This record gives sequence, C-alpha cells and structure tokens, in this order.
Amino acid sequence: MKIVALKEKPWQYRDLSSSIFISISEISESLNRSKLAGLIDIEGKKIKRNALMEFIQHGFKYVFPQLPGAIVNGIPTAHSHSFYKNQIVSQLLIVWPTPDGSVRGQSIQPLHKGVVKAIEYDELFYKLLASLDIIRIGKVREVKLAIEELKKHIL
Repeated sequence: MKIVALKEKPWQYRDLSSSIFISISEISESLNRSKLAGLIDIEGKKIKRNALMEFIQHGFKYVFPQLPGAIVNGIPTAHSHSFYKNQIVSQLLIVWPTPDGSVRGQSIQPLHKGVVKAIEYDELFYKLLASLDIIRIGKVREVKLAIEELKKHIL
C-alpha cells in the first residue's frame, strides 16, 4: 500500500523502510513474495494493479484475518478512520492498540507494528490501510465501500 500511496514517485528499498518503519530485509522479503505471487513486476518496481486488486477483493481477508479484541487506547482504523466515519455508522470504534492512542475502542492488530508510526507522515497510506482493515473485519456493505475506495487509488 505504501507503493500505491507513493503514486508514481520513484523509490528505493531504504525509502520504503524508513517511511513505514520496517527493516530493509523485511521490505526485500515482502517484495520477493509479491513478485512470486504476481503482484509486482519482475524488477520489483511496478505494481500489477489488476492482480493486486483481485487479491485484495478475494484473498486478503483469508491471508490476514482479524477479529476485534479488547477495549484499548489506540488509533482509529477500519470504519473508525475519519474518511469512513460519516459513511459507516457504528457504535463500535476499531483501533490499532497504542498507549499514545487518541480514542478507546476494540483493538485489531495492524498488518505490521511499524504502520502505527508510519501513518503519522502519510494520510493516504493511513486511509489505504484503514480500507484494508475494513476488508479484514467489515460487513458486506462496508467491504464494498472500502473496495470502491481502494479501486480509485490502485486501478
């Protein structure tokens, strides 16, 4: 999602690593898996956008399942993200747990612990991750809304 958020800006492994607080080796491993899965090109620089969207729509929730857990302080995600709050009405707040969190809600684990810091510097990246969290835990109508938003940025 960070590569999607960068749009067409050039990047290197160290750029991704420092911007999403993930080690260069983890970036390398992730990109190698993505090449093998056909989600990025063989050089590892261009996203195969249709393949990525197909994976998100049909496989993401199975590969990264999540159930909301305990009530904790955290950062709003999924339908609790500010972009979705007016579109999806829910009494339940969903958060990534962090002691510095601004709200209390049911916790879900982020895709990686580094994203909690990374979203402070990239609002689009934050919205894309919140959209993925809707796919992980949302109801059918919510998931359709998140998929439509992701399509605007991926396709």
